[in-house]
Amino acid sequence: MNRYNILIILFFILFTGVGLYGMVPVFPSPLTVKVCKQDTLKENQILYNGKIWRNLYYLVKKDQFLFSKEFLPGSLTINGKTFTDIYLKYDIFKDEILTPVDSGGILQLNKEMVDSFSVLFQNKTYRFIKMKVDGLKGSIGYFNILYKGKSSLFIEYIKKIEKLAVEGQYDEFYLLTRIYFMKDNKVHLIASKSDLLNLLGEDKYLIKSFIKKNKFRVSEKLPESFIPVIIYYDRLGQ
Repeated sequence: MNRYNILIILFFILFTGVGLYGMVPVFPSPLTVKVCKQDTLKENQILYNGKIWRNLYYLVKKDQFLFSKEFLPGSLTINGKTFTDIYLKYDIFKDEILTPVDSGGILQLNKEMVDSFSVLFQNKTYRFIKMKVDGLKGSIGYFNILYKGKSSLFIEYIKKIEKLAVEGQYDEFYLLTRIYFMKDNKVHLIASKSDLLNLLGEDKYLIKSFIKKNKFRVSEKLPESFIPVIIYYDRLGQ
């Protein structure tokens, strides 16, 4: 076999992918490599447990997300394992947590497996825990914990849709914020400073004096303003 024929055979093997024995060599695609890599990292598979999310409300004005429609840096604890340096988006209309996947899609995480999560927005970290509060709502939800001690203070964020709110033609999302105070394992909705004071029994007179002395401005418009008052209340019982 002359040199010319050998070159033709080599060219045929290399560029058609057919080997000397009729076998077609298979080279892993980037996707195959990626899947194999994920399979070897079994501890991370728990994170990507959920279903593909689709926006069913794209015709509604504004959006259904908390803080931002963009993904925010945060962390997530799922089945006791914490993942950091991930990106999350909180759909408060459906009360679901979303995270991007490498394929370009969005995954709705399995709510049954999520324990807690946090997101960073405008240099402030918001921490949420999943819980079921008897008498508060029928299903399990996520609540922003502002304070947790002998008593607790937390917020529930809700979005609803107002029909034909824009120019009488388009529906629009709007935000509701509810503040809850937990005392003796019972949860109470508080819509004002008076609501809180009325729950504190005989201690409310001491607390009124504490607020006045320190010139605190306590308002439902700023839920964090309740925190010093509740800390002081907890200390009264020590």
